[in-house]
Amino acid sequence: MPKVSVIIQAYNAMNYLPETLESVLKQTFTDFEVLIINDGSTDNIVEWASQITDPRVKLISQENQGQSAARNLGVVLAKGDYLAFLDADDLWLPTKLEKQVNLLDKNPDVGLVDTWIALTDEHGKPTGTVIKTHAEGNVWKRIIERPTVICGSSPLVQSDCFEKVGLFDQKLSVSADWEMWIRIASRYSFAMIKEPLVFYRQHYNSQSKNCQKLLEDNSAVIEKTFKFVPPELQYIKRQSYGQVYLYLAWRALDNKRYQEAIDFRQQAVVNYPQLFFSWNYIRQGIALMVMHWLGVQGIDEVRNFSRGLRRRILTLKS
Repeated sequence: MPKVSVIIQAYNAMNYLPETLESVLKQTFTDFEVLIINDGSTDNIVEWASQITDPRVKLISQENQGQSAARNLGVVLAKGDYLAFLDADDLWLPTKLEKQVNLLDKNPDVGLVDTWIALTDEHGKPTGTVIKTHAEGNVWKRIIERPTVICGSSPLVQSDCFEKVGLFDQKLSVSADWEMWIRIASRYSFAMIKEPLVFYRQHYNSQSKNCQKLLEDNSAVIEKTFKFVPPELQYIKRQSYGQVYLYLAWRALDNKRYQEAIDFRQQAVVNYPQLFFSWNYIRQGIALMVMHWLGVQGIDEVRNFSRGLRRRILTLKS
């Protein structure tokens, strides 16, 4: 029986999937199986998978049912003690599984171990941005306000967790993982590997196309969650909505929708006035001013300059 089951949900992802799988096969920890859940793809994934000779890799095909259904099929079929989820366009560094498995083996009370993540552009080129979170131990109160697991490709989870809390909610799409981590956090401790071990690919042109859908999905998570939150913590609900609106303002900004970003930003402080003093809110205001003064091309130039500067700094440090 494999120690780890790696679940890769794939839908027309052949532009990235071979590289993603390669990053798994290069792991220093090797006691794993890989379940690639083909969610009704119309590309050549079946032909490609038929040429894979590594016996640890299996392709399971289903009709298109969405990301949550694909993950759930992987959870049901998984044989490992630990489950790792990997989006078909993200990448792992070679020691990712080894470090997470070692931590879980030594801390059986931990249900989920996360890592820091490094952002890449849609072509897989690092932007120089590393997202560092420090959510460890009992993170439930923090995670109901805002996601502490930023990327669905980073956590390694005890398989027992799913027996206790159930499967991913198939009524949700982009926010199903947040809702799942909330459920796990209500019963288990979290841990963190404080180094970037995942490359998280950013698709700015698709990420923000339907902010209304993102709002509906996140709102559904909040409403579902706070049905079970005790009265003395219900105040966090408005804070959670504030964080969602601020996040959506960033997504609208990425999609070059200036007025939409302004509207979401206003709703953020209406729900959670303290955000007005946060660095995230201030930084967003600067970005909006740049867009207002210099236009869409101007903010792209500033972003490219900032990324280039971060890359040079990282190169000097290394």
